[in-house]
Amino acid sequence: MANTSKENDLSQMENSVSVKKRGWFRRLFAFAGPAYLVSIGYMDPGNWATDIEGGARFGYTLIWVLLMSNLMAILLQTLSARLGIVTGYDLAQGCRKEYSKRLSFFLWILAEIAIAACDLAEVLGTIIGLNLLFGLPLLWGCLVTVFDTFLLLAIQRLGVRKMEAFIVMLISTIGISFIIEIFFAQPNWGGIASGFIPHLDAGALFIAIGIIGATVMPHNLYLHSSLVQTRAISNTHTGKAEACKFNLIDSAIALNGAFFVNAAILIMAAAVFYSRGIVVTEIQQAHHLLQPILGTHIAPIVFGIALVAAGQSSTLTGTISGQIVMEGFLNLKISPWLRRIITRGLALAPAVIVIAISGNEGTFKLLIFSQVVLSLQLPFAIVPLVHFTSDRNKMGNFSNPFWVKFLAWLVASIIIVLNFKLVFDAFAEWIVGGQWLLIILVPAVLIVLGVLAYIIFIPFFKSSTPWEMGVTTTSKDVASRIQTKKYKNIGVAIEHGDGDAIVISEALTLAKLHNAKLSLIHIVDTPGTMVHGSEEESLHSREDHVYIEELAREIEGHDLPVETTIRYGNPSEEIVKSVEEEGYDFLVLGSHGHQTFGDLFFGQTVESVRHSIKIPIMVVRTSRDNRERPQRIK
Repeated sequence: MANTSKENDLSQMENSVSVKKRGWFRRLFAFAGPAYLVSIGYMDPGNWATDIEGGARFGYTLIWVLLMSNLMAILLQTLSARLGIVTGYDLAQGCRKEYSKRLSFFLWILAEIAIAACDLAEVLGTIIGLNLLFGLPLLWGCLVTVFDTFLLLAIQRLGVRKMEAFIVMLISTIGISFIIEIFFAQPNWGGIASGFIPHLDAGALFIAIGIIGATVMPHNLYLHSSLVQTRAISNTHTGKAEACKFNLIDSAIALNGAFFVNAAILIMAAAVFYSRGIVVTEIQQAHHLLQPILGTHIAPIVFGIALVAAGQSSTLTGTISGQIVMEGFLNLKISPWLRRIITRGLALAPAVIVIAISGNEGTFKLLIFSQVVLSLQLPFAIVPLVHFTSDRNKMGNFSNPFWVKFLAWLVASIIIVLNFKLVFDAFAEWIVGGQWLLIILVPAVLIVLGVLAYIIFIPFFKSSTPWEMGVTTTSKDVASRIQTKKYKNIGVAIEHGDGDAIVISEALTLAKLHNAKLSLIHIVDTPGTMVHGSEEESLHSREDHVYIEELAREIEGHDLPVETTIRYGNPSEEIVKSVEEEGYDFLVLGSHGHQTFGDLFFGQTVESVRHSIKIPIMVVRTSRDNRERPQRIK
């Protein structure tokens, strides 16, 4: 399903932001933006659950885990940005070029599942936030999240810079909200400092795994490699090197901002709940306890505002990620509103069912489930990214040096092992409740592991192939099939009106160019002819006969052979029959330019004819105010 709207086509965002600015800071500002959209994924509601539980259970001791996760994220997002800048392909497009169609399709399915799971977390964040702020029932919140997507799509149409500004505003709202929360919480700053020293208390491993697993989002790797291409950089080594440098700075600033938000959530939970021995495992529980503990009604309100801002900001980046993944893996473009409805529908369906059955408790479990699904897909984005950016044939001098390769594979290994532990622990818990799940889960897990092993190890045994730099098209294939045609018999449908002069003028020009015969076609469609056909005799039909014969003699004065054909009945049906019986190889006909309701009253001859015949058609606008060129339709 092709999308012809330039406003909605992601390709229109490429090279849309100029970076030709004077001064280092102005150039940095021109490059700033993509990493802020990416950073939203690192502070979405899915991260809140692990941060709150980690702070409430273990105090400040897991801050170093957040810092380590943030450093991993900066490395992977930097590699993602470099891939897009250097090769001109995003990660999804790279997978389509590198792997077979079947494997690319499998990776696309996993990416779509991950995006739906991420959107599920965003939906739940918004629903819970609205419930906490306004007391809106959870199911009514589901309805609100259907309509908020269209507001965000309207923002996307304003352009990439305004969209980035909107996201930065939401991020600022989240950051300011938690500065206020920390002010009210009055944390132990010495305890915060000691939290940066790596150590794990008994029982903290599972929460630490959850924090790391919820940090790096697979859709962010696809997103970042595409968004960096919105900058109009020079296609030179110097231009690409500068873009890589400024995007590294952009990523470091934005993701450290995300680290600040996550750390603030954990610190708030530690200062408010851990210090009082209160174990909190749900977002709603944390909200309800803030006011009685801190003694102010402002804290829970600010908490709810931040949660809604996190859900809303993530929604927009989820829409763009979905488009990037679909266009990259399948080379298929659909309208953003349709793409958004599909993704939001997949996320809302389980949310509505679980909320209707289990209420608040079910939303928290569903939030954890979304993080497990994301964890399962993450290796299938990280492994290709590390392979591609380490390949000198693809990256040239920008390929990863040895120390970056070592760090990248170390990070990938840690994340893969920890994420799979999180997934298998969750599966083990689910299977206890129903042994029949083994029949479904075991084969699925084996298939997933087999594909993962293939994409990890096959590049080490297969010779690398370079990618064609820049945009590739099928222009050579199309050009090889282009043929010059010679028309011999051109049919001209006329209606016995003023517009015939315009139609015949275009047809005559074409006939002289090809030295072709003109065949004038007129359909008598009076009420009598619709019943009696050619047997009906009326003044109108006799006038039509005289008109077309006289017109033919006038045209013959241009030294071109002219034939005439009179038919009776429905115009579109008779024109099609005339084309089939007379053997025209080109057809010219007029259109009044009716649209919508005009077609209902005046008929749809052009549309009916052009969908029923195989020869080329030229449609000529015959209205008196016509200023447009004729359309040639194949």
